[in-house]
Amino acid sequence: MEMDKIQMFDARQDYLTYKEEIDAAIAQVLNSGRFIRDKVVEKFEFEMHQHFGTNVVTCGNGTDALQIALMALDLSEGDEIITTPFTFVATVEVMMLLKLKPVFVDINPLNYTIDTTQIEKAITERTKVILPVHLFGACSNMKAIQNIAKRNNLYVVEDTCQSLGTIWNVFYNWEDAQYAGTMGDIGCTSFFPTKNLGCYGDGGAIFVRDKELYERVKMIANHGSKEKYYYETIGVNSRLDEIQAAILSVKLKYLSEFIFKRNELEKTYNEELRKLFWEWDKKPKRPYQIPEDDLIVLPKTHDMYMHTFNQYTIRTKKREELKSYLSSFNIPTMIYYPLPLHLQQAYKCLGYKEGDFPVSELMSKEVLSLPMHPYLDSQQQHHIIVHIRRFFGLENW
Repeated sequence: MEMDKIQMFDARQDYLTYKEEIDAAIAQVLNSGRFIRDKVVEKFEFEMHQHFGTNVVTCGNGTDALQIALMALDLSEGDEIITTPFTFVATVEVMMLLKLKPVFVDINPLNYTIDTTQIEKAITERTKVILPVHLFGACSNMKAIQNIAKRNNLYVVEDTCQSLGTIWNVFYNWEDAQYAGTMGDIGCTSFFPTKNLGCYGDGGAIFVRDKELYERVKMIANHGSKEKYYYETIGVNSRLDEIQAAILSVKLKYLSEFIFKRNELEKTYNEELRKLFWEWDKKPKRPYQIPEDDLIVLPKTHDMYMHTFNQYTIRTKKREELKSYLSSFNIPTMIYYPLPLHLQQAYKCLGYKEGDFPVSELMSKEVLSLPMHPYLDSQQQHHIIVHIRRFFGLENW
């Protein structure tokens, strides 16, 4: 039987798997004649509230979620926000648009999230927010971040666009377990189609624990208005539409299943690539360099959280050669991210230079994400694994 074309994310199969439920949900919206923020959106927000245990405001996309979150904190021009340069541009883009100052801290090479040991050194009298990015399905060290924020009277805004469903503390005390995005003052997520929970267009959501802050976020997302045509603050127009909410409402029921499938794929990747695996615990951890050209670093899990593997990202010194080799066998790969933000042309105004964040810079030269989604079948994954092993000279293993 011929193998289907391998995709980084198979959006068509995602739809076909739940076609009957999704078609019915969309038809219900179309028949209602109400398409913008009505009962279906409200229903989805309530379902999210039940699932994640916090107040939820939906919005137009993940970038809007970040912008609205920062607007809700009533920050002043020039206030500083500590985050990392190894992230998608939206994390920092919204800060610049709001005339806030991003202050970068390097990342932990084990899971690509903010290095919490460096945060306090970056705090100044203008610092107002710590913004950790939960990258690739991992979770930042939220216990350390919360402690730092409390000591320094700072807000915590979580970027969980790639880690929706990741659970912190799940292996230690289930009763105290919390979802990434729900532990800080505000959490932001994206429903871009390739995310752990994705719609068929664009969408986002904001998690807010505090009731008063929740009301402010909801108001800002709706033109700064609580009552139609009366405006209490400057806001934006950022709304999840009814059709996308209907799709997400169907898919939310299967979120745990999606995450389970991703974890099963991760286990297979790790097991089958283990002979190429450089064990961090058996090598010096600084300066985070792979000691040999024929080794790869596999994603590192952590006993403090359940990884959701929105991306399955390896590291290799032979990144470009491996990417080209796999492409010749119709195996797609992606590089998240080829150049950290502090070296991007648009952000040179921040005054950083090459060498300021060596871990982020090294990761950008070595990371490579392999296909990872719930519809990647065993034949396709085997095809990927075989060719990675062959590239590294393990044809007969």
